Amino acid sequence: MVDSDLIFKALASPVRRNILAWLKNPDAYALVCFVSKEGMSPSDIEMLSGLSQSTVSNHLAILRRAGLVKARNLGQWTIFSRNETAIRNIADSLVKEL
Repeated sequence: MVDSDLIFKALASPVRRNILAWLKNPDAYALVCFVSKEGMSPSDIEMLSGLSQSTVSNHLAILRRAGLVKARNLGQWTIFSRNETAIRNIADSLVKEL
């Protein structure tokens, strides 16, 4: 079950929308992590946003709770990527309902 309110709260922040845009094409934006095709590390997002580690972690947690991003561990790295299915579903839902 999709919680639309949680998704819209996540999308309300320009920072979180930027994170989703960066994750859409991680090869173009990843600076630190060597596995950019898989996604981006929080360090990449910190460098791009200019925000502190704790602030970036908070934004990523909100995006994860909303189901818009996924995280996976790859050795010492945590790699974040977009949940394309969830993003597509919310876009389809908007078209149908509004």
